[in-house]
Amino acid sequence: MPFNVELVSPEGSIYSGEGDLVVARTVDGDIAFQPGHIPFIGVLLTNRVKVHQTDGTQQLIAVHRGFVEVSADQVTVLSDVAELAADIDVARAQAALEAAEAALGADPDDTEAAAALLRAETRLAVAGAPTER
Repeated sequence: MPFNVELVSPEGSIYSGEGDLVVARTVDGDIAFQPGHIPFIGVLLTNRVKVHQTDGTQQLIAVHRGFVEVSADQVTVLSDVAELAADIDVARAQAALEAAEAALGADPDDTEAAAALLRAETRLAVAGAPTER
């Protein structure tokens, strides 16, 4: 029996559907959830969340930090910013990547630029776009 998967940001519901498997990256590493998983709450890193849907397809979602909760037959992801692969503006993500790389070239200790670089890389990876370097 599949479980319900809900991904929510302040903008509203980003994704809602059924899944057989959800894979996410937490501060403790990658974790996968299948129906019947024990209750769990974890802190997410900027990375992708992969939902294996019941029809055999996958939904990729760029998540920029947040939380994941598993309870009974529900997986809920709460994130400040999340984007479905189809909603990612590849040109904008590429420009953000280049700006972050330039900022890090000027100041390798710039933590904001490092975070921006990770967000851009995540967006591009979820969109399936190669990073131009």
